[in-house]
Amino acid sequence: MATLPVCFFVPPGGHALEFTGPSDVFEEANRQAGRRVYDIRFISEEPRLITCLSGLRFMPDRTIHHADEPIDTLIVVGARDPLAPASPSLVDWLRRQTPNTRRYGAVCTGAFPLGAAGLLDNKHATTHWEFAPTLAAAFPSAIVEPDRIFVRDGPLFTSAGVAAGMDLALALVEEDLGRKAALAVARWLVMFLKRSGGQSQFSIQLAAQSASHSPILEVQQWIRDNPQARLSVHELAQRAGMTQRSFARVFRGQTGITPADFVEATRVDAARRLLEETDLPLQRVASVSGFGSTEALRRSFLRQLGIRPSDYRARFRSS
Repeated sequence: MATLPVCFFVPPGGHALEFTGPSDVFEEANRQAGRRVYDIRFISEEPRLITCLSGLRFMPDRTIHHADEPIDTLIVVGARDPLAPASPSLVDWLRRQTPNTRRYGAVCTGAFPLGAAGLLDNKHATTHWEFAPTLAAAFPSAIVEPDRIFVRDGPLFTSAGVAAGMDLALALVEEDLGRKAALAVARWLVMFLKRSGGQSQFSIQLAAQSASHSPILEVQQWIRDNPQARLSVHELAQRAGMTQRSFARVFRGQTGITPADFVEATRVDAARRLLEETDLPLQRVASVSGFGSTEALRRSFLRQLGIRPSDYRARFRSS
């Protein structure tokens, strides 16, 4: 097998992990294979030192203004401001380069320059959960799947936020070298070969923390402290001192989700901690976390995390 050039386009000011993480996956694949399967390169728009959000600084190997070289896998990394328009030079380079690559894609908000180049048109794609609605609005021809860790559609691949780039890189290694090689890389880097669930397991509670209306914040905290209580909209509205209709409207306006969705996510989170940290039987976990039955617990886990409670415990149980 010939050496495969893997090129990361890296803008200034982004998260270093978006390219250092995936590049380490490819480099570890080289080590496990005992030969140079991947030739890793870093490309920028300008020939100058790049400073990442963490302060890490590095000099790219080349720029998009150099003569084109063969690229097997092209990965666009997210910028610090993903909503800033991609430069005409970058858009032209992507349009010129991608037809000659075996596969191309993005980590996190690197999907936005791909969209500007028309590479997401009629393609399934994902990005960081917070920017998925913006990506869908900016590029209506794209089929945005906001709850995926990564998505492959023909030669195009895209991944969710930051660390999901490592999941994506591992999947590409498996595609090239097989499951056994990818498993060896995953074991060495202490990764799951395939992560269960989607972005919703991380996003819904984080998004809901943006509430700024103090009665809503107080109700949210009460829900977290009392997941086993009766948590209907009626009871929660009374606790907030609001009418049921006003409470539901203000809650959604402040958090972006309904009270019922927040209650379910909170109960799933409580059940997750019990499954990770205790030996309680599933019926007891369901009761303490507010589900009442193991069937209700199972349905919510499958809906929110894409995994059954028993499988979750087997995978994430603390020793």
